[in-house]
Amino acid sequence: MDESALIARVRAGDGAAERALYDTHVDRVYRLAYRLSGDDELAREFTQDTFVRAFERLGSFRGEARLSTWLHAITTSVVLNGLRKVKRFQRRETDLTEATGVSRPGRQAEPDLKRRLAVAIDGLPDGYRTVFVMHDVEGYTHEEIGAALGIETGTSKAQLSRARARLREALADFAGEWVS
Repeated sequence: MDESALIARVRAGDGAAERALYDTHVDRVYRLAYRLSGDDELAREFTQDTFVRAFERLGSFRGEARLSTWLHAITTSVVLNGLRKVKRFQRRETDLTEATGVSRPGRQAEPDLKRRLAVAIDGLPDGYRTVFVMHDVEGYTHEEIGAALGIETGTSKAQLSRARARLREALADFAGEWVS
């Protein structure tokens, strides 16, 4: 079914359409929430909060961006505000391979590198970390990131560049050890 028709059915109160919309987007919303929060339980809570807020505000969705972009803007807002409330920005050391819903198995990295990378990502300023995760981890384009976060495409590119530079600096002693 066409997404705009599905949205119209949800707006009309069709519960089956609401479930279909949820099922279509829940995995990607969860992965983004997990990557930003680093905690499975929080990510699940933030995913539910995202959909509650999205369904409450679906009437204001104008369709200028893709629905997934709009949902990810809500997800980012929910997660960042939620993390501030629970003060999780301090020291989160989470093995990102524990994220459920990620279907492709990855190559096993050296444990110290994985730990140091997670710490380095967590140590990035909020804007840098969000853009880095959305672009390099989740695969969003700079245009999608700009639309989701309400920033210019150039700002997204600059923040990604700065985030990568900080990560290179933080992981410099691993240079040459982990080459594809």
